[in-house]
Amino acid sequence: MADLTAPRSELTLRGIGLGVLITLVFTAAQVYLGLKVGLTFATSIPAAVISMALLRAFKTSTIQENNIVQTIASAAGTLSSVIFVLPGLLMIGWWSNVPFLPTFGACAVGGILGVMYTIPLRRALVTNSPLPYPEGVAAAEVLKVGTGSREGAAEGKAGLAAVSMGAIASALFGALAAMKVFAAEVAGYFKAGAGATGLGASSSLALMGAGHLMGITVGIAMFTGLFIAWAILVPILTIATPMPGADAATHALKVWSTQVRFLGAGVIGAAAIWTLAKLIGPILSGLKSALEAAKQRKSGGEALPRVEQDLPIGIVGLVTLVLMAPAGWFLAHFLAGGPIAGLTVPLVAIGIGYLIVAGLLAAAVCGYMAGLIGSSNSPVSGIAILTVLGASLMVGMASRGMIGPDVTKALIAYALYVTTCVLAVAVVANDNLQDLKTGQLVDATPWKQQVGLIIGVISGAIVIPFVLELLNRSNGFAGAPNLHAISDQPLAAPQATLISTLAKGVLGGDLNWTLLGVGALIGLALVAVDAILRKTSNGRFSLPALGVGLAIYLPSTVTAPVVVGAVAGWLYEKIVSKDRAAEPAKRLGVLIASGFIVGESLFNVSLALLIVTTGKGEPLALPFAPSEHIGMLLSLVAAAITVVGLYRWSRKAAAKTVEA
Repeated sequence: MADLTAPRSELTLRGIGLGVLITLVFTAAQVYLGLKVGLTFATSIPAAVISMALLRAFKTSTIQENNIVQTIASAAGTLSSVIFVLPGLLMIGWWSNVPFLPTFGACAVGGILGVMYTIPLRRALVTNSPLPYPEGVAAAEVLKVGTGSREGAAEGKAGLAAVSMGAIASALFGALAAMKVFAAEVAGYFKAGAGATGLGASSSLALMGAGHLMGITVGIAMFTGLFIAWAILVPILTIATPMPGADAATHALKVWSTQVRFLGAGVIGAAAIWTLAKLIGPILSGLKSALEAAKQRKSGGEALPRVEQDLPIGIVGLVTLVLMAPAGWFLAHFLAGGPIAGLTVPLVAIGIGYLIVAGLLAAAVCGYMAGLIGSSNSPVSGIAILTVLGASLMVGMASRGMIGPDVTKALIAYALYVTTCVLAVAVVANDNLQDLKTGQLVDATPWKQQVGLIIGVISGAIVIPFVLELLNRSNGFAGAPNLHAISDQPLAAPQATLISTLAKGVLGGDLNWTLLGVGALIGLALVAVDAILRKTSNGRFSLPALGVGLAIYLPSTVTAPVVVGAVAGWLYEKIVSKDRAAEPAKRLGVLIASGFIVGESLFNVSLALLIVTTGKGEPLALPFAPSEHIGMLLSLVAAAITVVGLYRWSRKAAAKTVEA
């Protein structure tokens, strides 16, 4: 049995350096992906594989050291989710560029609080909990295989190759799309009687990779959302909203953007509230267990084993208390010189109180949901919706008697900024317990992981403002003034669009509650369908209402390739499931998909830098590019060949790791 008290190589300088480097790269990729499609991906597994491949050169490297690397790097997949809110400040015209200090402050303060808030929950929700933590367990298995045997060493090399090949393939795919050789989008719209409908899909390997990582359950949910939106709602509402003279694409997309999206927002909101309601009991029970465990350990007087050593609760409380000072300063700085500067004291008090209370609730809920369904599938969007509605209502009540468009805009901006801080708490808490589960399975030291995650939070908080500003200057955001944008292809930032629209609706008094209400009814119906499916199939089948709502709300260009990727990944795993090397093959498939996301995202961040540097909206476009129809055909054929070819390579490479 392993000695759980003995020290070992774990929180090392080389591990911290490698973790920070991976964090910087993955954060840039995550910010771009989130702004384009409203989704992010878990970075723990690819980070673990890269760490094992690179640290193999050191004889003193341990599984715990590799775990610290993935713990630090996992901050990239979490903190970058603040871009679900922050671009809203550009969309409403409050910011014309992304200032470093307020952005860094919201990310760093909220992120560190997310770590602090989940530390008391570790024993209840990780050590003594039956929650499955799918991604945490998967990351632990990858670490065990990669460091425990010769086969693992071979798989580590194959895993690094898988990530690299996936990244190179998707970057080349993105480059050919930027050159206009491939069509960036495959779409078709048509008249449906007096109405119109159709479907579009981005020719994106990154989105297909995201679908693979999300899995077939989420893929089916998104397909259901696509069907509801484009086969039912759009045809009906285009008939009810005629647009004489408009072509099918204009008509369908206009109705979708002004009506169907709000129905999707209602579905997301109802599903989120239902999820939170179901979790109240388990969360209260978990908090009670955590407090009882802390009391028992304190009275017992025995030294805790290394694998049970968290950051001391006194330090957790002190750090939480001390962080309220910079939190208050950042909130006050945000209001300084604006039309509601006279309300700084009450608004800052509201902001800090909301950060404490809503942050604690969000941390507990997200931590539990991460254990239940995984970090990638956790409905952070629903948390953000509820958070901005609460923040907007509280800010609105504090400003009664003050009227005018400038006041309203300032209140909306402040509500969005407070929401950003709370969301940073939520998303880091969402990841922290998942990482601690991985640590539990590899005999890691909890307090060292907690320190590692804080390092990752600070690293990500430094990168996010720069990447956001780069993309703001190169592309801008849909619906924003785009004062610095060079390209005529703004990023959709779908989640930020929804969050800012809700804040404007609440504080401006013009929110379309009817559409949201109808959407909520659809969401409740979907919740009922999901419950029936789970009950009748003994949990084997489900239809997550949040996934359906996201597919109704997000553009079909985003969700259609995600569905294709989910189906492709399911077929691949089904084909290899009978192989002797089934599990390594599945892991390599996950790494190929992760590489797709990283490569395309980093290419597009580089393209944004090129756009800003050259001052050209399409610096790589070729003058002799093929027609749009040929470009569509080329992109479809190339995507199919690439995906099938890399899946076949993964299967063969997995077989070789078993033979090695």
